Amino acid sequence: MADHGTVEYATATGSDVAADLPAHEATYRNFVHLAFIGTFHVINILLGLAIGAVAGHWGVAFTIFVLATVLAFHGLASGARTPMLVITVLSLLALGLTA
Repeated sequence: MADHGTVEYATATGSDVAADLPAHEATYRNFVHLAFIGTFHVINILLGLAIGAVAGHWGVAFTIFVLATVLAFHGLASGARTPMLVITVLSLLALGLTA
């Protein structure tokens, strides 16, 4: 095998590491929020499709699509998560009542 030199390790030094930490944490919080809103939006779309295709209530399904989309934009803009949980519970109730 070829003879390699000594391994040199470098670590970040200076004030850049401490200054970047809040930016990294903010990015992580935004990613988790986007994943939460996106996941619940997809769940609501699937529940709407189940209501429309299985039960044949496309009016209720369209209402769920519109409300879920509006609340997803609201949640992304304001940082609120509760409205997406509420519309998901309402969608599950609508699925139970229409099936």
